[in-house]
Formats: sequence, C-alpha cells, structure tokens
Amino acid sequence: MDSNAVSGSSGGKLDSGKCSNDAALIDNAIHSNGDVFGDKTHRFLRQFRDKLNETLVVEVLSLLQNPELGVKFFIWAGRQIGYTHTGVVYDALLERLGCDNNERILESFLGEIKDDDKEVLGKLLNFLIQKCCRNGLWNLALEELGRLKDFGYKPTRWTYNALVQVFLKADRLDTAYLVHMEMSSSGFSMDEFTLGCFAQSLCKAGRWREALSLFEKEEIVPNTVLYTKMISGLCEASLFEEAMDFLNRMRTSSCIPNVVTYRTLLCGCLRKRQLGRSGDYSYAYKLLKKMVKCSCQPGYVVYNILIGSICGNEELPSSDVLELAEKAYGEMLDAGVVLNKVNVSNFAQCLCGAGKLERAYTVIREMMSKGFIPDTSTYAKVIGFLCNASKVEKAFLLFEEMKGNGIVPDVYTYTILIDSFCKSGLIKQARNWFDEMVRDGCAPNVVTYTALIHAYLKARKISNANDLFEIMCSEGCIPNVITYTALIDGHCKAGEIEKACQIYARMRGNVEISDVDMYFRIDDGNSKEPNVFTYGALVDGLCKAHKVKEARNLLDAMSVEGCEPNHIMYDALIDGFCKAGKLDDAQEVFAKMSEHGYSPNVYTYSSLIDRLFKDKRLDLALKVLSKMLENSCAPNVVIYTDD
Repeated sequence: MDSNAVSGSSGGKLDSGKCSNDAALIDNAIHSNGDVFGDKTHRFLRQFRDKLNETLVVEVLSLLQNPELGVKFFIWAGRQIGYTHTGVVYDALLERLGCDNNERILESFLGEIKDDDKEVLGKLLNFLIQKCCRNGLWNLALEELGRLKDFGYKPTRWTYNALVQVFLKADRLDTAYLVHMEMSSSGFSMDEFTLGCFAQSLCKAGRWREALSLFEKEEIVPNTVLYTKMISGLCEASLFEEAMDFLNRMRTSSCIPNVVTYRTLLCGCLRKRQLGRSGDYSYAYKLLKKMVKCSCQPGYVVYNILIGSICGNEELPSSDVLELAEKAYGEMLDAGVVLNKVNVSNFAQCLCGAGKLERAYTVIREMMSKGFIPDTSTYAKVIGFLCNASKVEKAFLLFEEMKGNGIVPDVYTYTILIDSFCKSGLIKQARNWFDEMVRDGCAPNVVTYTALIHAYLKARKISNANDLFEIMCSEGCIPNVITYTALIDGHCKAGEIEKACQIYARMRGNVEISDVDMYFRIDDGNSKEPNVFTYGALVDGLCKAHKVKEARNLLDAMSVEGCEPNHIMYDALIDGFCKAGKLDDAQEVFAKMSEHGYSPNVYTYSSLIDRLFKDKRLDLALKVLSKMLENSCAPNVVIYTDD
C-alpha cells in the first residue's frame, strides 16, 4: 500500500515523551522492523495484546506518522480478543489519515483498506460522516455518504441521526426531511435528542403540526423535554399564542411542565418582545406567578430577564409596567435571588426617572447587602438622574458614598456633578471638584471645561473663564462650538465686543489677528464652524455695541454659508438698527424676517414703533400697531406709554 496515496500524511508527530512507554515501544518497533507490518512486527506486538485499550491505541496512532502503518496497526488491534475500537479511536485514525484538514481520503487508499478488512472500512466511513457532521461540514458529509454507498455500505442509525442534526443546524429543513425518510425506509428511528431538535426546527419554521405528526410516525409520546423544545422553537418564531397552546396541551396530556419549560416560554417571549398581541407585560407577570404556583421557582435568569426587559429599553416604562417590575423585584428578594449588575443600574435608573429616588437608593443598598458592588456606571446613572431632578444635595451624598466605597469616579460622573452645581449657582463647589478630579488624575473633557467656563461667564467672572480656557488649551483639550459660543456670548454680555470678535476669528481658524491674547492662540489648527447660536450671540453683542453694520454683514455671511438666522437674531438686528436711527435698514430686515417665515413678536414691533415715534412718523407707527393687532400680537405697556 502506497503511503503517499493518503492526504495529510505529513501530520505532526507527537513527542514520544508525552506518551506511555508501551506506545513508544510499539511505535519504534513498527518503524524499525522495516517489514511493513510483517511477521516480525506481529510477533513483537503479541506481548501487548492484553494491554490494548483506547488510550494505548490512540497514543500509537498519534505517534505513527505513516498513514499506511497506522491503518495496519488499527486493523491488527481491532482483531485482538478482548478489545474493541471506540469512536475516539476511529477519530484518531481519521486524524492520522488527514481528515482534520477537511481533505478527502483517496478512493484507491480506501479500496486497499477494504481489501485488508471490509468491516473496518464500513465503520470508518460511517465515523467519517459523523465527524463531518460534528464539524458542521454538511456538504462534505453528503459527499462521504455517496462514497459510503458506492463502496456498498449502508449508513448506521448514528450516522443518520448525525446527518439529520447537521442539516437542522444549517437550516436545511427539507434536506433533513429527505434524510429522515431514507432513515425510516432503512428501518431506523431517530433518537430522542435528534427527534427533539427536528421538532424544535419545525416549530421554529411555523410547521408545528408537522412536528406533532412526526411524533406519531415515530410512535413517540412527547414528554416534558420534547414539549419544551417545541415551545422553544415557537418562541423563536414569535408564535407566542401557539406556544401557550402547547403549554395547555402538556397539561391535558398529563405532562407536567418543569422550571425549564416555564423559563423557556417566559424568556423566549420576553426576548422577542412577544407578550401577546397587546404586548402587555402583565401577561408575562401572570405567567411568572403561574410558574411559582406550580412549584417551579423562576430563579436568577427568569427574574433578571423580566426586570431587564422592562427596564432595559431607551424609553422609560409606564407607571403600571414599572410597578410590575417592582413586584417581581420584591418576590425575587424573598426568593433569595439578586439582580445582575446591568439590571441594578437600569432598574435604579427607571425608578429615578419615575421620581422614586428613595426607592432607587433602597434597591442599590439592598443589592449591596447581598454582595452587589455598584460600579462607576451604576453610580453615575443614579447621580445623573438626581441632578436632573434638581436633587443636588442627594447627588452629592451619593457621590461621597461612592468614594467611601472605594469606587473611583470617572470623568462622566465628575462632569455630571460639576455641570449640575454650576447650573445651581454653586460654582465654588463645582471648581473644587474640578480641582479634585485633576489632582486625582482624572482628565476633564471638553464638556467638563465648557460647563465651568459657561458658569464663570454667566456670573460675570470673565477672568476666571479666560484662565480656565487657557488651562483647557494648554492641556490639549480642543474646544468645541459650544465652548466658543459660550465665550463669545459671555464677552458680548460683559461689553467686551472686541474680545468676542477675536474669539470668533480664532474659532474660524483665522490666526492672523494681531491683538489676540496668548490664551486664544491654540496650536491645533482646527477651525470650528459656528452655529446659529454663535452667530446670534455675536450679532446681539455687535448691535448692543452700536456696530449694526458689522452685525448686518455677519447676518448676510451666515446666510451665504447655509446657516439660517433665527427670529432672535432678526429681533436683535431690527432693535439695533432702530436704536441707531436707521429705520430703512430696520424695515428691510423686518421684511426679510417675514419672508423667511418668522412672525414678529411684541419686542420686534416695540422697537419699530419706538423708532417711528422718535422720527415723528406717527402715521407709520399707527400702521405698524394696526398690523400688530391684526397678527394677534398684544401690545405691552411700553408701547402704550411711549412718548
């Protein structure tokens, strides 16, 4: 027999030191005798007949690099009294023949094996098909099935079962059906596991009636395991009502659902969001209660999936649905079960969102008493909700508790607190936390810097804002459009219009400004496109500084760049032109404002009427007032009492 006729004959040889002494002796004898398994080799092997077992044969096959010698040793061992090859040994032989590389054994080599031992080849090909099936190689399994039949052999029951399973896994249900028909005509029936997989796949495809017919053909009465598999398939197919029918069918057949059945049904439906046609979570809760009533404890997985499905969505649950989660949580505690880390965070977040802040505290503390350690994310979410609910003091206490428990706050947590305290006017405390996070090695991000800069500007602490901006830039934190807009707006409101214009130029990437202070010289070279709020702040500032011409130019420039002005900018510009005595320009902007679909408000009309009165143009003032009333815009006291 030519050893080169076998694919994969160059497979690696195992280190003999890792095998038994007997395996090494057999390997050396077979290689050194040079008689290609002749009489001398057979005489030597007689001493090992009583020692043959699965482990020894596998070790020898692993050491023998020559596939031909491996086959001859395999055949010799199989003929010895008291020893029978196992599936593991057949797999070892297939590996020696190169089948692990998904390469086919040559026909000529198989023919020579058949000549040596016809029975061995039949078993070998069956094991080869099963091996292909285990590896998910259904196409190769089909080819080997054809070759098995060409050599005159028939598939075994185990081979048929393996083929059915591999086609089911590959979602080739019709092919699995054909294999089953051939299997039945050969007098074989599926084992319970394969039958369950087949029924599950049929249910998954919505063909549950065929699954029931399959049991009749196989003369099998479905048990709890088989019913559970079918329910699982129906849940995967989102056929919730049919799955419930199968649960009822189980009871009428005196087949008792177990905890796995209920868990499969409940978890499958929750994951698919298939809670009946109405999507009512109360139905899921009733199923949970029924499960408990039948002495099936839901356990860790079921409780977490139920609460997680309610609280793990982007939208907060309704009050009645959240109440179901709270009930399930209470029962879960009574059963000695805990929530996982994600669900603790999401449940607490939902409670905070519903205004149940104390309840959220309680949940976290209860879980901590059972060994749960909140992480930074959990604390940050709850702190964020407390801050959004203006519960700054409680957020502070939770933050201190967080640090007391050894949890290091991240930039997100610090930023939430700094932003909330800034909005509450507690700038000093916010700055203390900023300094603390820097001291502890937590680098502030652009949101952190911007929140504090904006607070300083709002409090008219311009120098503090500028100093912090300088620190921000020196630390390599790139300002964004919100940072720049806050600075421009703050300087405009402080009357520092020149500085605001310099910041705007810096924002646009214009580095040729001669009088820009050093702290505005950013070396990143990145420009930031201003938005409508940036332009609005600058237009308002220019108008208040009586630079209406520059403000009008800016309005025109932003329109050219595709940034549509809003009504606040039009109001500011109209007011600026009116105060500068440029009534014609004000009327032109007024007309443009109307063209763009913005309705003038009381302040717009007030600016125009005031200017018209000052210019002694009473007739036009009355026309504007009439237009104002026509547009259902009620005049304020300033208009009626203006001189």
